[in-house]
Amino acid sequence: MKRKASITGVAALGLLILPACGPAATGADGPIHPEVEAIFADLRGDRPGAAVGVRWNGEVVHRAGYGVAHLGHGVPVTPGTVFDIASISKQFGAMAALLLESEGDLDLDADVRGYVPELPDFGEVIAARHLIHHTSGIRDWPHTMALGGIGFTDVISFEKILRMLYRQQAINFPPGSEYAYSNTAYNLLARVIEVQSGMSFREYAESRIFAPLGMTRTHFSDHHLEVVSNRAESYAPIPEGEGFRRMPNQLTALASSSLNTTMDDFLLWMRNYETGQVGGEEMLRTMVRPGVLTSGETLDYAHGLSVTDYRGLPTFGHGGSWVGFRTNFVRFPEQNLSIAVFCNVSDCDPAGRARRVAEALIGDLMDPEPEDAEPEPEPEAPVLTAEQLAEYAGRYRSPELDSTYEVEVDAEGRLVASHWRNDPGVLTPTGSDLFAGDQWFLPEVRFVRDDSGRVTGFTVTGTRVRDLIFERQEQK
Repeated sequence: MKRKASITGVAALGLLILPACGPAATGADGPIHPEVEAIFADLRGDRPGAAVGVRWNGEVVHRAGYGVAHLGHGVPVTPGTVFDIASISKQFGAMAALLLESEGDLDLDADVRGYVPELPDFGEVIAARHLIHHTSGIRDWPHTMALGGIGFTDVISFEKILRMLYRQQAINFPPGSEYAYSNTAYNLLARVIEVQSGMSFREYAESRIFAPLGMTRTHFSDHHLEVVSNRAESYAPIPEGEGFRRMPNQLTALASSSLNTTMDDFLLWMRNYETGQVGGEEMLRTMVRPGVLTSGETLDYAHGLSVTDYRGLPTFGHGGSWVGFRTNFVRFPEQNLSIAVFCNVSDCDPAGRARRVAEALIGDLMDPEPEDAEPEPEPEAPVLTAEQLAEYAGRYRSPELDSTYEVEVDAEGRLVASHWRNDPGVLTPTGSDLFAGDQWFLPEVRFVRDDSGRVTGFTVTGTRVRDLIFERQEQK
């Protein structure tokens, strides 16, 4: 059984009753903590950067922007710059569900098909609590959509994600039995909240969370063409070159991601973990209460928050990654320290920088850094000839994704899976009928056979998608 999180009670949450005040809504940086400043100094200048906010013992001790929010126009990052904070959004989806439950309009343990009948019957009861803790077994849409040929910079709407979900024919495992991170589960949670509240998810989060806290520059994006003033673009370094490439953001994945906010607004949210202004003390204790599997094993994931420790100190928080945005939020409740880093460039490492901030401020309370473990030796892979690989060649289709791959042996004697919208994936043998792909969306490919030994299809498995079947098509 995993170690249970030690965050219990008001004191462990670091809840303080403070006067209703917060940082300035916009304006110049400040205050500046010199040790924190040094951690982000490399992001200053004519390049993408970050917004950083730190609360410690009830006060904002660092509030600053670094670099440029929009390279084309030379707009600097400030604490008032709007970022898409990616998966940090999930804690707001979880709190929205808890608030709706407290209003008597949602049963977290009821079958969600009672709320959303469009969801296929997978032969198991999936409850909202499963969605919150990533124990539903529902496949993660970034992987399934990538297998369907949809790129991350394509238009990916909330409605499109739900349509994909409603076509699914299986889930990864019986609900509650295992943990597998699923953005799709949180999108389904958002739809449940819409049905039960009679409001759009954006409206519900605004009325119950953002408005009461004074988060006036915060909203869940529900249309990719919406104009948002002072919003940062996202970037990635040009491979083997100088400069940066823009990474368009056209995602509206409600509850799992797509929360647009500023560092100034997020400092108000971090303050809420101290005051309990929205939700109250009991709900905030629930927020950091980890999920439990049917086996009795306690997870290190609570309500849109990872609950663990860093160098001996209890923490909760979450990271985020979408196109060029990289974000991190971490709270050390016993030290009443909260840190948020929002980057608009993919190589920023916000989690590493947030840990360095914590080390600079409370490092004297931490355990020594653990030593790196020795890597496990790689097993010897089988070697197959081009003639042996040819047995797997053919056309394979997923009816769930309406997506087809051509598998063939190329001129170099390699097995290659090709899709008209994706880069070809080279499949390297790792076992009997088992292959590893060099594209992230083809991590493990296992070919399946009928009773006569004939190859009839293949399955794709990763950490968030298991055994998604592609059926071999007969040649005409």
